[in-house]
Amino acid sequence: MAETTKARANLQVKRDNLFMRFIRQKESAIFLALIGIMLVITIIAPKFATPGNLYRVARQISFVAIVAFGVFTVILTGGIDLSVGSIIGISGVTCGLAMAAGAGPFVAVIVGLVTGFGVGMINGILVSYVGITPFIVTLGMLSMARGAIWIITKGWPVEEIHEKFLIIGQGKFLGIPVPVVIAIVVAVAMHLFLRYTIFGRRLYAIGGNEEATRLSGINVKQIKCLAYGISGLMSAITGIILVARFSSAQTNAGDGWELDAIAAAVIGGTSLSGGSGSVLGVIIGAAIMGVIRNGLVLMKVSAYWQTAIMGFIIVLAAVIDRVKNR
Repeated sequence: MAETTKARANLQVKRDNLFMRFIRQKESAIFLALIGIMLVITIIAPKFATPGNLYRVARQISFVAIVAFGVFTVILTGGIDLSVGSIIGISGVTCGLAMAAGAGPFVAVIVGLVTGFGVGMINGILVSYVGITPFIVTLGMLSMARGAIWIITKGWPVEEIHEKFLIIGQGKFLGIPVPVVIAIVVAVAMHLFLRYTIFGRRLYAIGGNEEATRLSGINVKQIKCLAYGISGLMSAITGIILVARFSSAQTNAGDGWELDAIAAAVIGGTSLSGGSGSVLGVIIGAAIMGVIRNGLVLMKVSAYWQTAIMGFIIVLAAVIDRVKNR
């Protein structure tokens, strides 16, 4: 009897320790906020909690999360990437055009990934080595990449997509949407990369104090340049998945997604001044954005109000970030 009582006491202590560890985590507050938002939406619109709707929400969140991982990498250095939406589009189009030209799915994916990484590296070179402000560079690239899409396609979607390729966007793995599985794999890879590699630690160091990092002998320009390349690569992954999702490379794919990606990172606790944030926080931030968007639709909120509300959330996240860093 005494041993049973002692075992129960030990179990309770472990539970209390786990709870306290959870509370001390930076992401605990936004996670609880996510749960609260989901409960409120479920009360107002019960259809939100249905399996079919949650399946769709999870799939949509995965798209935004992957893009946000790339933006998060750039923000860690104190920069910004406004071109991710257009990189999504141009990477998807080049992937689709490769298949239309007769290339297999594997080669087409490589083409799309190289396109995204290449455009990201152009951003990085202009920011790091030429010294142009990230806002100006990526804003210009947003227009140039989108314009290139229209020039290449003449405004028509690319529809000659290989049937086996569609599983990337439409398939399931153990009942889970393949895009969600890809997002999980990318998230784990990004977490390990940022936490356990020298490059990842240097990204945080640059955002924390760029001058001190440079004086310590670290090649800051090279690391910042590669951060933009990674951002472009993450956008390319999303663009390729979207091609498979819609069975065509749409010319407007990714249009406006830069706002959701930045908002997901900032809501997830990433500091806009750089040097602070986590992959888990970005996931939760993307989930909050996806849940709110879906909830507004289910609650039949006007599309005009939806745009205004999402804009307000982005501004609110920036204000909270500013207050935290004072």
